Amino acid sequence: MKKILKYSFLFFISVALLLQSVSIPKALAAEQENSLTILFTHDLHDYLLPLKTLENGNAISVGGYARLMTAIKEQKEKKPNTILVDAGDFSMGTPFQTIFQTDAPELRMLGAMGYDVVTLGNHEFDYRPQGLTGSLRAALTSGEKLPQIVQSNMTFPTDEAGNLTESLSQLKQAIEDYGFKDYTIIERNGYKIGIFGVMGEEAVSTAPMAEVTFANAVESAKRVVKILKDKENVDLIVCLSHSGTNKEKASSEDEILAKEVPEINVIISGHSHTELQKPIVVGNTIIGSCGDYGRNLGVIDLALNDNNTWDLDNYELVQINDSFVEDNAISQKVASFKELVQQKYFDKFGLNYDEVVATSDIQFQTPGDISSHHAEATIGNLISDAYIYAVKKAEGADYEPVAAAIVPCGTIRGTIFTGDITVADAFSISSLGIGADQMPGYPLISVYLTGKELKTACEVDASIAPLMGDAQLFMSGVNFTFNPNRFIFNKVTKVTLTKEDGSAEKIDDSKLYRVVCGLYSAQMLSIVGEKSYGLMSIVPKNKNGDTITNFEDYIIYDKVDGMNRELKEWYAMVQYLQSFDKVDGVPKVPVRYQAPEGRKVVDNNKNIIAILSKPSHIALTVYILLPSILALFILLNVVLIRHGRKKRKARKEKLQY
Repeated sequence: MKKILKYSFLFFISVALLLQSVSIPKALAAEQENSLTILFTHDLHDYLLPLKTLENGNAISVGGYARLMTAIKEQKEKKPNTILVDAGDFSMGTPFQTIFQTDAPELRMLGAMGYDVVTLGNHEFDYRPQGLTGSLRAALTSGEKLPQIVQSNMTFPTDEAGNLTESLSQLKQAIEDYGFKDYTIIERNGYKIGIFGVMGEEAVSTAPMAEVTFANAVESAKRVVKILKDKENVDLIVCLSHSGTNKEKASSEDEILAKEVPEINVIISGHSHTELQKPIVVGNTIIGSCGDYGRNLGVIDLALNDNNTWDLDNYELVQINDSFVEDNAISQKVASFKELVQQKYFDKFGLNYDEVVATSDIQFQTPGDISSHHAEATIGNLISDAYIYAVKKAEGADYEPVAAAIVPCGTIRGTIFTGDITVADAFSISSLGIGADQMPGYPLISVYLTGKELKTACEVDASIAPLMGDAQLFMSGVNFTFNPNRFIFNKVTKVTLTKEDGSAEKIDDSKLYRVVCGLYSAQMLSIVGEKSYGLMSIVPKNKNGDTITNFEDYIIYDKVDGMNRELKEWYAMVQYLQSFDKVDGVPKVPVRYQAPEGRKVVDNNKNIIAILSKPSHIALTVYILLPSILALFILLNVVLIRHGRKKRKARKEKLQY
């Protein structure tokens, strides 16, 4: 009897377990039958390897494609009805970008990781049309699996005869060969998902060397969405938008896109590097953003409701940290590209990728901290000082004193953490662009500005940076004070030059001063007049005072083995770091970079005299016009009041009559 009971018990347990094993998959299948998952990234910026970041004041390691691959696999195992997409700027930011044009590590890695669809960002044009052309051709030549690229608002301008430039003609052919599409359709679980890509206005404005143009993102989206709805009969519409969001709703391009084109179900929002812990929902449109550099994998789970519309079932950002084991195949592929970077780029400078050039006890600000705080930043001080040091070293006995070096916030792409600083770290701080030599990295150039224009540059920082964080400027050789409470374009109250001995020198408004900055930065300074509607002007000149039309003619060169080589921004940083006094055989960042040095002083005085005193010509005009406008307003009101009284009196007399 005991044996019968024992075996009966075991039998019932086995049956129960069997039924459970059958019922769970059935329940999961039923749940997944009407669901879709979108896995997404954006602004990866060539961070194939993990990066350091600060979390609660501590440096941690996040990102890395090998870890990201593991996270993607885990999500796909749980949710088979999944698409994987990226919203642009997958390139430019680390030494891997140096082989963008020759080996296309970005597209090949995204293909190996199983990305279904990606779009372009403004940084894919950093190496000009020729760079993107080379990258697309290198990707195709590899014969490897590649992601589909969608781009819906890019256009190719022609001359009066209807012809393309040679560079645009080659790019257009490469795009056709690769197989770009306005949109693509992917099927998952019987559902048709229409996916298209656009680039927004602000992103376009930061790609001055692209040569291609871009139609209005909203109008382009409307055109594509109509096709997807009316012709393709898709069940879900996803927009990969390299436009971004903004705290100021009037400047939040993807929120505007969602409002103007409500048929879009999901917008994956790139460009602004925003990390949305909760999605932005505009009407029925879900906007997701997972931050930059592969720190997170974005996850959007959708469920089809009884009304045949999609509901947001789950939204999360999965942090890619060291809890994820590296995928071996992806890790090996990254390593092979790293070796190519060494052979094809760093060997030319006699440097090694992981070579330690200095050490630091100082934790400098991250780019996010810099852009969110309008104040002096020690990392900006360090970079601008490096420019002057490197120019002095390159020119030797022919050195002509540099009055100022200028570094815009938007060109600072990385920072320095406590501990060792490698060649790759230094490169990643100033990684953008390409020079006339077609070698990656913007070169330093020499221009001349009048004293008045130097003061205007300070006013650009004081007045425009609060509206556009990337316009914040950091300078070596110029100290200035500004009051944020004063009228726009009239915030700067004091500007002086700083001599090499540290003493202050008054600026002569009409004198020409030598200024050093990056190639891209000089181009941006030259459009200040346009951006300020002509209220301010900076016109870079040569030493004779002639307006510069081709900035590449003023590149600074460093003599190496008897040959001239462009002095790259990142290489200036390496040279400066190597120049510091050594501690235990390694150069160490000086303690003076621990704190601000008074180069940019914020005077928050709200006293009426402090706000109105020493007006600029712009403010003076406002001061003169305001009383006139006020007097006119009062006079108009008096006239209206009197007119109203007369009408009421006439009406009253008429009634009495």
